[in-house]
Amino acid sequence: MIYTVEEVLKYIEEEDVKFIRLAFIDAYGVQKNISVMPGEIMKAFEDGIPINAHEIAGFEDCPHACLYLKPDPSVMSILPWRPDSGRVLRMCCGMYTPDGEEYCLDTRALLKRAVEKAKQAGIEFRFGSESEFYLFLKDDDGNPTKIPYDHAGYMDIAPMDKCENVRREISLTIERMGLIPERSHHERGPGQNEIDFHYGKPLKAADQMTTFKMVVSTIADRYGLAADFSPMPLPEQPGNGYHINIYADEKNGADVIKYVAAGIIDKIRDITLFLNPTEASYSRLGYNTAPDHVKWSSTGDSELMYIETYKGKTRVELRSPDASSNPYLVYTLLIYAGLYGIENKLSLPKEMDEKGALLPGTLKEARFLAKESEFVNKVVPASILKEYIGK
Repeated sequence: MIYTVEEVLKYIEEEDVKFIRLAFIDAYGVQKNISVMPGEIMKAFEDGIPINAHEIAGFEDCPHACLYLKPDPSVMSILPWRPDSGRVLRMCCGMYTPDGEEYCLDTRALLKRAVEKAKQAGIEFRFGSESEFYLFLKDDDGNPTKIPYDHAGYMDIAPMDKCENVRREISLTIERMGLIPERSHHERGPGQNEIDFHYGKPLKAADQMTTFKMVVSTIADRYGLAADFSPMPLPEQPGNGYHINIYADEKNGADVIKYVAAGIIDKIRDITLFLNPTEASYSRLGYNTAPDHVKWSSTGDSELMYIETYKGKTRVELRSPDASSNPYLVYTLLIYAGLYGIENKLSLPKEMDEKGALLPGTLKEARFLAKESEFVNKVVPASILKEYIGK
């Protein structure tokens, strides 16, 4: 549902909202927030709420001492785990300069501009997420351990699968917050789970992924557990992937998705740093069913890209990213790579092409490829690139 400022103000009054969490993200996609009282929300809409820019990862070189958070009225949700009396409302925010301009290093703003660029080209993108995570026990002091909550395997059921109640509550919670959960099941690793939710337009999809990670961590904590989205939580066990389903429609009805897929394959080595931004990311790639070659398949489950046509609709699934990435930046890069494929009418390489290149094998190699990439330097602001490749 899309809300207006007036509807938000009315909701706050009628639903006994006492706190509003203004949520935003740093350069790495880590969610931050500041809480305001209802009496401050109109000021937030009109002028923004100031934050210290230099304390936010990626913004240390910001020329302004303060940035201003302005909530997006179309994106709000009640935090269901908070009390019904004195409710807590969460709103996603954009970051603005003192002059009222969108801050150029706000990756949510970068994604908005990418969506606008696609719109000008007559293309609408949508993304769907399939995210894996582990559930670990905590010790007597409440600190996370590496002891899995269970030792079930792929799609096992109770009593082997101890995680089903947690998954159910996560699914019901994200549904109450406006997401549409589609499937959930136990994954291959001990204590490992997957929940998939419905695709959406890019900005909504990125907001949803950020919300999802927050909900998973919160619900796990309420069960006395710790959620872990990192690429390789346990050695010699399956890693956590963040598979992204990609859809693209042209306004004249033309089928452009294979051009999009070809553009992403063409640029994938250049952008891997942002899809896999940690050292642990490269322990996952090439291990178990995580891809390490730049190739695609219409049948396999371990290639970089899976392309499926079902009932006349083609879906592209990208399988290399992990959830340590910033979804706003990831979707921005996928849109621009897809547009590159469309503009140049690129063809897909041969299916399961054994001559396909390898993905970067280390974080150092990924940084080098990103730094040297004309495409990356054109799309990613210099300060964000500097943050990722090291100063």
